[in-house]
Amino acid sequence: MEARTRRRVRDPIATRETILEAASNLLAKDGLEGVSLSAVAHLAGVNRGTAYQHFETREKLIEATIEWVSDKLFRAVFGDPATVGERRVEEVDTADLTDRLCGFAMDNPEICRVWLQQVLASPDPSQDPFWREYSGSLQRFANTRLAMPGVDAEVLSVLNLAGVFFWPIFARAHAADDDERQALSKRFSREILRLSMYGSMNASRFPEVAERLAAGEDAGRP
Repeated sequence: MEARTRRRVRDPIATRETILEAASNLLAKDGLEGVSLSAVAHLAGVNRGTAYQHFETREKLIEATIEWVSDKLFRAVFGDPATVGERRVEEVDTADLTDRLCGFAMDNPEICRVWLQQVLASPDPSQDPFWREYSGSLQRFANTRLAMPGVDAEVLSVLNLAGVFFWPIFARAHAADDDERQALSKRFSREILRLSMYGSMNASRFPEVAERLAAGEDAGRP
């Protein structure tokens, strides 16, 4: 009986995932300049022709990789995108959500930083699913009686995400073990919650600042 050569069954979805994971690793390691279809194909263990079948250009590969990271972020912080529309902002566990965001950033500092830089530099950040949900959820919160008056959800989104994604650099997360990273993540998460709940200035001691903020809120109303 003749031996039959078995052909490997191709899985386009798995191959695409492998390529995107390799691209995200290169982005995290070398930035945009280090990403090419050839380099990604080599790291992913596929031939260059296969990479070109999935992504015709380097630009499309980078765009798809940023979207891939956004999806990972979304699922880590908010859960299944299909269920997000069912959430009421009043029922969200803010502390738990903040912990998940900080934990993901601590475990994936480089790629989170690349994602943030790309999204904020894009012509329309609202096209990114994670940014749209994160900023949108803060805006929905600001529109409720749970929030202090005058919250600028867009500015607050940038402040929070920039802090969360750059904290691991300052904290030298790459040199920490799992327990140390978890402690650093909790430390940052706690400070975000403390600032959100109490701020950092005693309003009674800064009446001029309080007056300026109140005037700014009035100026912004129609």
